Amino acid sequence: MLSTDKATVYTDFTGLARLKTEARQESPEALHKVARQFESIFMNMVLKSMREAKLADGIMDSDQSRFFQDMYDKQLSVHLAGEGGLGLAELIVRQLGPEKPTAGTRNQGLDAYRSQPVMAGTGNRQPLGQRIEKKPLQIKTETDRPITSTEQFVQRLSAEAQQAGEQLGVNGRMLLAQAALESGWGSAVISGRDGRSSHNLFNIKADKSWQGRKVNVSTLEYEQGRPVKKQAAFRAYGSYRDSFQDYVRFVRNNPRYKQALQHAGNAERYMQELQRAGYATDPRYADKVVRVFQSSALDHYRPRQLALRGTGQ
Repeated sequence: MLSTDKATVYTDFTGLARLKTEARQESPEALHKVARQFESIFMNMVLKSMREAKLADGIMDSDQSRFFQDMYDKQLSVHLAGEGGLGLAELIVRQLGPEKPTAGTRNQGLDAYRSQPVMAGTGNRQPLGQRIEKKPLQIKTETDRPITSTEQFVQRLSAEAQQAGEQLGVNGRMLLAQAALESGWGSAVISGRDGRSSHNLFNIKADKSWQGRKVNVSTLEYEQGRPVKKQAAFRAYGSYRDSFQDYVRFVRNNPRYKQALQHAGNAERYMQELQRAGYATDPRYADKVVRVFQSSALDHYRPRQLALRGTGQ
């Protein structure tokens, strides 16, 4: 159920090998892909430099937290580059891509080239006013704002995870860990062609019973232990809260997850039974979720009921 829409994961070495082969053929499509890869590397270097520029480590920092932060930064860079990024990829394509000379500019010489007005932000010498497009100002709501860090992911979604966990009888931290793995800590949530987020944190597919909005994307499935890329329709929600609530309904109403719910009191056993029942095709899915569950990245998760412990009531 791990989404690979638009931007690929940064560990997709097979995809990089294919890209290398395409680049040797000097195809225009390969140039665009290489430019996006270069932009993702550049953005990752910027993020890394920003994090190294802090004066001292935080109280919660550790080798493990830095490991997960580095994973997140790399995936975020790839995702942002695939979504348009900083415009660096477009600039590279314009500089390196083949351009057909027009009758008015052929063989004019360097002096004629220098006399042309320069368009800001690119290497093309075109009048600036011809390329400016006015776009209406869009004010994003809280549910539309992207999640940009693991801390923000935990802070914004802990309440929803706790409520869903109470409804299923499962530790909310485990549900938050599952959402983190599926969505890349909120950085790889599926979006439609129109750019609208699906808010689908658990990558639940849209079967025939689903009557809501759908998003069609490519997904990575495992067949006989080998990853295979396929096209599939996923459910889309109006908010992350709706995603958690639909996850609760999905698990409750599906008979094949009955065994998992019988072990809801044991979070790790619940996730193992969920995988065994076919929730995900990745043979290591449960182990990956449990690893996130046990990581210090989720130490900021604070269920409300913990405040009542030790009071003698």
